[in-house]
Amino acid sequence: MGKLTVGALRAVLAVVLLGTVFVQVLMVWALFTDPEDGSLPLTPLRLITILGMVSAQVALVCVGRLVAMVRRGTVFSPAAFRYVDGVIGAIVAAALVWFAVTAVNAPGQRDDPGVTLIMGGVGVAILGVALIVLVLRMLLAQAVARDVEATQMQAELDEVI
Repeated sequence: MGKLTVGALRAVLAVVLLGTVFVQVLMVWALFTDPEDGSLPLTPLRLITILGMVSAQVALVCVGRLVAMVRRGTVFSPAAFRYVDGVIGAIVAAALVWFAVTAVNAPGQRDDPGVTLIMGGVGVAILGVALIVLVLRMLLAQAVARDVEATQMQAELDEVI
């Protein structure tokens, strides 16, 4: 990866991380200051938002660590799996948070249950993203295995020469 790409990605990750922290602070502040008017169950939605921001922050930190590993050329190592697993876990957590939003919102959608079905479909799509990242993890595992094999072959070749 080029320096410009890494710098741009780090800047985006930092801005999104700061944005999620800002939203969390606002949600915590709203939990203790803003009375509910009874139209929506705002307290559960605020708590769910805070949890959703945590899952986003975990994914952002893991992606940031993976970018650092790519830049150093160490991404094809067993240490990378910890961060990829973190991203997968964060995406699954985000899907569960989305299903919670769907469940909280569902009683208000009795006249139009299609909204709840669409929201459920979005949750399934989020789980699909986790499956895509899982497939990418498997590709990383193959690449790490090939890298180890190439290193061993190079060591054997060096002994022969």
